[in-house]
Amino acid sequence: MKLLILTQKVAKNDPILGFFVNWIKAFSEKFEKITVICLEAGEYDLPGNVKVLSLGEEKLKIENSKLKILAKLKYAWNFYKYIFKFRHDYDAVFVHMNQEYVILGWKFWKLWGKKIYLWRNHAHGDFFTRLAILVSDKVFYTSSQSFTAKFGKAVRMPAGIDTDFFKPDPSVARIPNSVLFLGRIAPVKKVMEFVEWAETKGFRKVTIAGPIGDKEYGEKVLSMLTPNMTYVGPVTQAAALKLYQTHETYVNMTPAGSFDKTILEVAACGTRVKVENNDLKFMEGKTDAELRDFVVENHSLKKLADKLAV
Repeated sequence: MKLLILTQKVAKNDPILGFFVNWIKAFSEKFEKITVICLEAGEYDLPGNVKVLSLGEEKLKIENSKLKILAKLKYAWNFYKYIFKFRHDYDAVFVHMNQEYVILGWKFWKLWGKKIYLWRNHAHGDFFTRLAILVSDKVFYTSSQSFTAKFGKAVRMPAGIDTDFFKPDPSVARIPNSVLFLGRIAPVKKVMEFVEWAETKGFRKVTIAGPIGDKEYGEKVLSMLTPNMTYVGPVTQAAALKLYQTHETYVNMTPAGSFDKTILEVAACGTRVKVENNDLKFMEGKTDAELRDFVVENHSLKKLADKLAV
């Protein structure tokens, strides 16, 4: 089978979406051919049976609101050009998170007999989410609290953690009495609450990593940091791995619904976890080996690729 994937970004060093390059690699082993349409492309290394087509955002970094409208028209033009031009190169469509692609393309995909699969894992949805689900053949989710989980065509999937990459390193010493937060610096991630909590616990070292998603909120977080707290900024997958392996505890205060992949990445590295997500509360207090075994058996990238290819 040949697959069309639509996603936001293909860039292995991106601090949020860098993982998706490894997803594409894993999927390429299960499908004859993969065509990827992304809003923005960066650096990547992918097998010969994968073609990456960018809508062009990396070339049009625009701040002016009027020019942004013109840029969006350009992206839409490229989108339709690609799905038409390469329509014989794919049998099914896999849309990762961005429901807008489903809404834009579903009429043509239905006309051409292409199955539509939407991956959306978020606690909230709107009219357009419902519309995208309605016209999709299946919708994939990982959290039982996701908005999409309640629909009859919903299928729960493994989270897709690359457990060959995210793993413990016995040669790396963990920093005593250390705690890590890694994620987008935004209100939904409750970073301010993490800083307040960490201050009361008296950790020797507190590390905060991730891109600032909300400038005003980010400034407030940074103003709260005490001398034992360090903000290291956005990190690549490789840098995240080192942070996971060198800290004793990882804390994630995001509410249920989004099923942050970082929780499972760090668990695969054998790091203790403290979470607010009820889907993963059972992981607290588990031993290193138990945590890793759970991720490998239930949420590995291999498990995801196998299930997607069925």
